[in-house]
Amino acid sequence: MEVWRHKLEAAPAVGPYVVTLGNFDGVHRGHRELLEHAAVSARAQGLPAAVVTFDPHPTVVVAPERKPLLLMTLRQRLAEFESAGMDLAWVIPFSRSFSELSPGEFLHGLKRALSPAELHVGKAFGFGRNRMGDFRTLEAWGNQAGCRVFAHALKAPDGGRLSSSRIRQALNAGEVGHAAELLGHPYVLTGIVVEGERRGRHLGFPTANLRWEQEQLPGYGVYVTEVRSHYWDCPRLGLTNIGEKPTFSGRSVSVETFLPGFDGDLYGVLLELRFLHRIRGEQRFGDIEALRAQIASDVAEGQAWWDNDRLD
Repeated sequence: MEVWRHKLEAAPAVGPYVVTLGNFDGVHRGHRELLEHAAVSARAQGLPAAVVTFDPHPTVVVAPERKPLLLMTLRQRLAEFESAGMDLAWVIPFSRSFSELSPGEFLHGLKRALSPAELHVGKAFGFGRNRMGDFRTLEAWGNQAGCRVFAHALKAPDGGRLSSSRIRQALNAGEVGHAAELLGHPYVLTGIVVEGERRGRHLGFPTANLRWEQEQLPGYGVYVTEVRSHYWDCPRLGLTNIGEKPTFSGRSVSVETFLPGFDGDLYGVLLELRFLHRIRGEQRFGDIEALRAQIASDVAEGQAWWDNDRLD
């Protein structure tokens, strides 16, 4: 997949393409459906497929006080675009001047660069200054520009609206199973293992301390995670704790994973944590022995869930 990082006015003129537009935070199951519709239609017409997205997230520029915690890194989004069949990903740098473009100015630049034969968007997609552009704007423009425009309803499995905001709400509540239903896959944190405070080792449960890349964390608590790495051949069971370690009067957030049966040095290793199941929320314990007993119970419960429930 080719990747552009051109400003709107600096992109080369190519095309025609079948194009889809959006922020695509999380690339949830609705986004995936949108991308795949565009890819299938492009193949049927013998055309390449392009996705147009933005970086940074528009709210960083226009309303930083309302900026959401992002579900994916740009690198993850690009990997999802490629796996969905996109031939080109155009990552437009989002700036204050870009945010002031009218819908017509944006569409003029899009047509000059990609000459879209089709546009695929979600029904709630808005664009241009103050999000003045919507599906009706696109449809009217498409009639004049010779571009067919398709608006897709992004529906969740429960019939409600499917959005990145709903996924963030589920994750904040620790509802990683519900988040996975909305995403179409478990929520993922990635990062390098760095040195921590080594408290887990002293408790008899050494942990890998993750310097995570994503902005959004699941709510504080203990989770069953599927841990992937090039360090081993198959996914491994992990028991991941997210929180501030209140038993030790902690004030900084950490993501620490215990890997049952593993004994090795993971410093500097890239891990991928897939959140499958929440065991409990964060707790403060009266003493170290109570904490050690609870960790042992968590490990036993996590192992049982891993053995019996993860493939259901």
